[in-house]
Amino acid sequence: MGWGLRTLILTMVLVGCGGGASDVLPVGFVNQTQHSVAELWTIWKSAQQSLAKKVDLNPLQRSFPGVVADIRPGDSRALRAAPHQIRVAREPDVGSGILFGATGVLRTDPTGLIACPQPCNVRYAAAFSKYDLRLTRYAESWEFEGDNFVIILEYEFENQILSVLGYNMRWR
Repeated sequence: MGWGLRTLILTMVLVGCGGGASDVLPVGFVNQTQHSVAELWTIWKSAQQSLAKKVDLNPLQRSFPGVVADIRPGDSRALRAAPHQIRVAREPDVGSGILFGATGVLRTDPTGLIACPQPCNVRYAAAFSKYDLRLTRYAESWEFEGDNFVIILEYEFENQILSVLGYNMRWR
């Protein structure tokens, strides 16, 4: 066998042993909260368990009259979904004057809401996720609201999981 052929074969073997996809980020969170990573994992696991039992695809849409629930059987794939460097961060609440000027809704400060970037179905929300950016943000005033914080983050983690599993996220 010639030197060139040996080099080609060795190169192919080495390239083939590259250790898999290099574009997969490590499992975990980029934690920009005042909570521990262990707490985020607990919330993530609750989101997995919830989706393994049932998948609600249109909770936002049901705020309109006459809309039928789109609830599917649980998806066991959710139990294997992992957060790949999802950044979890608080964002200052939108001021009550800005909220009132934009929507006519009067709330005292802190409002518990942040601006929800497009393509959100609402202008302001307690939290939102951007799936392509692996980002979950929530209104800062929810940081230490106990169960409410957990509920808000669990919903957003469910959204992250459903997105990875290929579900239509239009009404989530």
